[in-house]
Amino acid sequence: MSGNDFESLEKILEAHVPEAELRDVRTLLFGRELKKLSLPQSAIEAAAEQDFDLKGYVFEASPEQLRPPRTVRVGLIQNKIVLPTDAPVLEQITALHKRVGEMVEVAAMCGVNIVCFQEAWTMPFAFCTREREPWTEFAESAEDGLTTRFCIQLAKKYNMVVLSPILERDEIHGGTLWNTAVVVSNNGNVLGKSRKNHIPRVGDFNESTYYMEGNTGHSVFQTQFGKIAVNICYGRHHPLNWLMYSVHGAEIIFNPSATVGSLSEPMWSIEARNAAIANHCFTCAINRVGTEHFKNEFTSGDGKKAHHDFGHFYGSSYVAAPDGSRSPGLSRTRDGLLVTELDLNLNRQVADKWNFKMTGRYEMYAEELKKAVQHDFKPNIVKE
Repeated sequence: MSGNDFESLEKILEAHVPEAELRDVRTLLFGRELKKLSLPQSAIEAAAEQDFDLKGYVFEASPEQLRPPRTVRVGLIQNKIVLPTDAPVLEQITALHKRVGEMVEVAAMCGVNIVCFQEAWTMPFAFCTREREPWTEFAESAEDGLTTRFCIQLAKKYNMVVLSPILERDEIHGGTLWNTAVVVSNNGNVLGKSRKNHIPRVGDFNESTYYMEGNTGHSVFQTQFGKIAVNICYGRHHPLNWLMYSVHGAEIIFNPSATVGSLSEPMWSIEARNAAIANHCFTCAINRVGTEHFKNEFTSGDGKKAHHDFGHFYGSSYVAAPDGSRSPGLSRTRDGLLVTELDLNLNRQVADKWNFKMTGRYEMYAEELKKAVQHDFKPNIVKE
């Protein structure tokens, strides 16, 4: 069995760990055991017919005397590209709209309030090629582009907040490209956008060939279902990036990504979960799935032969809670929809227990970081 073939860690555990020990193993890996969410039979049948993984879990909080539960249902969608990478651009976009639209319909059957798609969901993750054409043709307006208009329709139809990460073309500023998540409210209004703060320069992630670091800071969006933020892909490797979304009040931070197994899979299950713990909030990690092949060969600058693919996108999307618990992941090999019911009261309950924010020395960190970014900074190293 190759690393690209096995479906999930959970499936391997179920197949090889005796039932008597399996519960303890799951607790060590995933934290407290989560209840499975009861999903409508119509949704289960639709997922089977459309051939995608469907899972549902519940993150409960303790009952309180003064606050009622603040429950919200979140849907994470991971998917392969639908057409070959050399198909006409508009056909590729339209095919992905159709596929993801069908999955959103199932999310609506499951009562989802907020849905988030994977990074650059309307296109192949072609930035490995370093070619400009045709990939820049996938870029569109965040405010009124084809995909945003499509998401507005979804939001209105299903009374659902839609988070749509796209390749943005900013015509107001000379057609500049950005890696951007568009936030559409459940009323169908574009609440705003959040641009990718950190751009990778590692392996085949040649993204700075196309766009640079974002300039929208750490926006948090007040929705009917809670305060949310979008920390795109590579930003998950930066603890201070998560922190700043939390400082601005995010209760759920989404991390739409596109990352391959050879580079990041051992880190995947740790980073968003650690961010949930450290910042007293929920985090949602979404990764695309499949292997995308490109017509022209490209090299990685590592001395190895030219190749036609980036590697295997391993899916495994999951949700993590501030108490350290997390859902099992979606499939490593199949499209999928993960539905989770979150009680946002858990954020404050965990904060009251652990007090990470209260005990954080932010004024001290800020002062020392202010000095550290100066050209004449001298590290505080005590020598004999």
